[in-house]
Amino acid sequence: MSISNARKKIPLWVTTVALALGTLSCAGGGAGGSEQDSGETADAAASGQRPNIVWVLTDDLSSDLVDYMPHVKAMQKEGTSFSNYTVTDSLCCPSRSSIFTGKFPHNTGVFTNTPPDGGFDTFHGKDNEDKTFATALKAEGYRTAMMGKYLNGYEPDMTVGGQENYVPPGWDEWAVAGNGYKEYDYTLNENGKTVDYGHDPKDYLTDVVNRKGQDFIEDSVQDKKPFVLDISTFAPHGPATPAPQDKGKFQDLKLPKPASFDRTPSDAPKWLKDKKAFTPQQVKQITKTHRKRVRSVQAVDRMIGDLKEKLEKEGVLDNTVFAFASDNGFHMGQYRLMPGKQTAFDTDVNVPLVVTGPGVKQGATTDAIASNIDICPTFTELGGGKPDEQADGRSLVPLLKGQTPKDWPQAALVEHHGPNTSADDPDKPRKGSGNPPTYGALRTDKYTYVEYADGSHEYYDRGKDPDMLHNTYGQLSSATRKQLAASLKGLQDCKRAKECTAAARDE
Repeated sequence: MSISNARKKIPLWVTTVALALGTLSCAGGGAGGSEQDSGETADAAASGQRPNIVWVLTDDLSSDLVDYMPHVKAMQKEGTSFSNYTVTDSLCCPSRSSIFTGKFPHNTGVFTNTPPDGGFDTFHGKDNEDKTFATALKAEGYRTAMMGKYLNGYEPDMTVGGQENYVPPGWDEWAVAGNGYKEYDYTLNENGKTVDYGHDPKDYLTDVVNRKGQDFIEDSVQDKKPFVLDISTFAPHGPATPAPQDKGKFQDLKLPKPASFDRTPSDAPKWLKDKKAFTPQQVKQITKTHRKRVRSVQAVDRMIGDLKEKLEKEGVLDNTVFAFASDNGFHMGQYRLMPGKQTAFDTDVNVPLVVTGPGVKQGATTDAIASNIDICPTFTELGGGKPDEQADGRSLVPLLKGQTPKDWPQAALVEHHGPNTSADDPDKPRKGSGNPPTYGALRTDKYTYVEYADGSHEYYDRGKDPDMLHNTYGQLSSATRKQLAASLKGLQDCKRAKECTAAARDE
């Protein structure tokens, strides 16, 4: 079986920043003409003015939470959404490592949240910090800011390479916590100085980075420099602490129960077999967790509104690319699993990505395959730089214009090391939440194929089975099985965008 994609073939995008931001279509036409682009940004685009970039990354946010985030829903109307955006692993540190570098876990060396094959120590030890979108944009004259959550294992007061209170290269402004999951009683490294925060309402972490982000925008405008602002929240990661004004909300909110709720797939893999139906107490617990998660994203959504209002006040909203996503998804009772992640199901690996800004097609949804390895090349190109030749991903700029290059990847790769048993990992699966063994997975716009280290396999034809309840691997021909295994191995072994694109197309 070939990796397939039944989209219109569009000529390759001309990668000049002026065209990337402008309202002119590429030579040869293609999907999405200038009529649907934001005319008010044409003057800035024509002059080649580089856009500011605001990147809001959430932690463990699943797609169903977007229904409770009005500012994100407004972004969907204002910009482009990616229905097939896939993370390289449904786990914080591997996913974030791919975002920063544009590389798959097998090339960053980061597969988990803790050493020896993950965490900040591994990311730093393999020199990944030397080539991120921060270093690339700083080299292009951007002011750069990182606020909130960085990588698992990073601590504000740590000494690295002789540098006390370590701040990685590439960042002009740094306000990052270590253990900020509770939203209170944490420490921030603020530009190399540790600052303790308490339990007052004003110390609520999402609100703190909201204010700091607005200050950074104002300072950057005063300096007359383009900027990139990365605000990575700890919300809605457990314990999903709400902001003070949201504590009493959603008390009677019902738990969504999709078709996969409290059901296991037919011919389930070894780690998922023999799951018992939920008890009423378990359903009550899942419902409680869902309500907490909905409460916790209210502050994130308000932050998005506040940041956009600040951009507008400073006169730079029309020249700012604003992107929203999550590092991974989260299952909530699907497949008879208690709340958790780390599986290859769409609940965990297919997450929201919404982008607005100059030249971005409005009110559009693309089903083109996209991955978190594409974020770094995208930001780099928008800033006028050339994506790192070592990166595995590709710039999403043409997709933002509504144009799909004819050689676009047709599959995303998921790489997971497990089971996760580290006592130091805040993402260590709780009882019943699912803890799969090591696996590799292919996700196209039509199917998901999973190959486990224990010999189990899964194949879901999502066109016929969108809830992924029928594992039909056993019905595949020997030739198809061999082709899937070869395609997966090709992506697991690939390096650099050209090679990885070829592996993702199987041509």
